[in-house]
Amino acid sequence: MNTVVNNEAPESRRRPALLIVTTITAIAAIAYAAYWAVVLRHYESTDNAYVQAPLVQITPQVGGTVVAVLADDTDHVKAGQPLVKLDPADARLALARAEAQLAQTVREVRTLYANNGSLQANVDLRKAEVQRAQAEIARVESDVARAQQDVERRRPLVATGAVGGEEMKHAEMTLASARSALAGARSALTAAQSAAAAAAEQATSNRALTEGTDVAHHPNVQRAAEAVREAFLNLRRCELLAPVEGEVARRSVQVGQRIAAGTPLMSIVPLDQVWVDANFKEVQLREMRLGQPVTLSADLYGGKVEYRGKIAGFGAGTGAAFALLPAQNATGNWIKVVQRVPVRIELDAKDLAAHPLRVGLSMEAKVDIGDTSGKPLAAAAEVSQRPSSSTTVFAGDQAAANQRVDEIIRNNLAQRVAAK
Repeated sequence: MNTVVNNEAPESRRRPALLIVTTITAIAAIAYAAYWAVVLRHYESTDNAYVQAPLVQITPQVGGTVVAVLADDTDHVKAGQPLVKLDPADARLALARAEAQLAQTVREVRTLYANNGSLQANVDLRKAEVQRAQAEIARVESDVARAQQDVERRRPLVATGAVGGEEMKHAEMTLASARSALAGARSALTAAQSAAAAAAEQATSNRALTEGTDVAHHPNVQRAAEAVREAFLNLRRCELLAPVEGEVARRSVQVGQRIAAGTPLMSIVPLDQVWVDANFKEVQLREMRLGQPVTLSADLYGGKVEYRGKIAGFGAGTGAAFALLPAQNATGNWIKVVQRVPVRIELDAKDLAAHPLRVGLSMEAKVDIGDTSGKPLAAAAEVSQRPSSSTTVFAGDQAAANQRVDEIIRNNLAQRVAAK
């Protein structure tokens, strides 16, 4: 008995199934293509993104021994809050020496100004002496002339006997005496002129030291004042203040430690000023522009928490270009790979306050590149500074130093007024 196998039935059943699968696949492909054309092609995303923040390093401006550490890791500190104190004994001694030197300099310079009047009076006195000596010479020269005339008149009369020898001798002695007096007067005039010249030179020299300024602005006083300011600031710098508000991290200083100027002691991280560095592939940067909106999520909170942000800038080079050992393209052993460029993303302050982030946390970033009207590079005029880029905590130190200098100068000048 022969059995006939019918193969047409299973094949006829497979055809509809294959047709359905093909149709579903085609529909899915068309749907994905439409979704990509409408949505996906307007976004670029990466999970190679990390939280960054300013790291404000605390370093001393003067050396010394640590006597107190007032902040520890994880502490939140305000701007101007003391962090570390150094032993101020040496700085106090240096300030006391500088202040004493300034007071002495003010008095010495004050004496210079006071000497101007007495030196000028001495010059006038010497000039009067010169005038008296000149008048005396004129008088003595007149006496010499009269005595000379007397001698000349009597000499012819001696031969006739009209004038006796004794009278002639007396006239000659009078002439000799007058000539001696003239020589003495001329010597006195020379001495008076020398004394007057010396007095004038001394007065001119003293006046040159004081001309065009007052005691407070005299160069000697200003030099001593700068020494006081330096010592005052060094004393203030024995107390290290927080330049900005933030969280303390990487504390390495200990009580009793002898530290030098510039030694890193700790860092302050202002967590309200964090940003995200998203490392996009170079092929993803074609349509990216400044100001484009960005949606981010943190691994810390998961996808339920979204952060809003915008592109604030693009890195000047790839990560490999700024690596410690950058790839050398010309050595022959370099393999071409797709490079990544860091893109800086500013976060919305409200989102950041609601869900704080920490430095180094992983993020996912999705950029809406639909609007390409922005600039690919930041203009110089548009560069803005963060609050952590400057501080006014130390602005009062210089003003306090100036106030101390003015007080010392004023006190030492007031003594002259009281003496008068």
